[in-house]
Amino acid sequence: MAKFSILQTFYASAVWRNLRMTLILEREGRCERCFTISKPEDIVGHHKIELTPENVHDHTISLNPEKIEIICRRCHDEEHDRFGKRKAKTVYLVYGPPLAGKKTFVRQQMRRGDLIVSMDLLYAAMSGLPEFDKPDNLFQNVIGLHNQLIDNVKTRMGKWSNAWIVGGYADKFKRERTADELGAELVFINASREECYSRLAVDERLQYRQVEWRGYIDKWFEQYRE
Repeated sequence: MAKFSILQTFYASAVWRNLRMTLILEREGRCERCFTISKPEDIVGHHKIELTPENVHDHTISLNPEKIEIICRRCHDEEHDRFGKRKAKTVYLVYGPPLAGKKTFVRQQMRRGDLIVSMDLLYAAMSGLPEFDKPDNLFQNVIGLHNQLIDNVKTRMGKWSNAWIVGGYADKFKRERTADELGAELVFINASREECYSRLAVDERLQYRQVEWRGYIDKWFEQYRE
């Protein structure tokens, strides 16, 4: 079945139409973005997690009131960059020590269609190996693509909504210069050295790389400046 027919079948279903109307009545027909009150036919039930053929049948996503916003059509058009109502692109520079949980934070906060720039993810994509396995001979290729993506973010090239730049960025000067060049908001994922050690000790993926990764952790904390 084609992508759009699966989603259209859901949106045409009685269970969705009844839930949408219930939420409109419970929330008094008020847009949860701009707070204007509209007629029911001008209000959209917007899923905070974009529905896809893979998740539409997961009712903890598609029929979960906590993950559905009631918004007016104008705000919905802005959300999906329709009819010239494109939102300003937002850039976040997410930094902190190894194993602090930077990528986990981004995955929790990002939306479908956002851009993630991460050396770990680029290594995995270009090598076909797990994120923690980074062959030295691929560094020039990976850093070249990383820098190109950074330039794309700097010039706002592409149709992405938000961009997440993920890295250690222990050096304060480099961190603040990069954030300034990108117009990025700094997001510090804080974790102590001991917390990083503890996560390393229980991470099965790194059971044979304990010494190597303790070195990465130690190096970050030695170089870090607030």
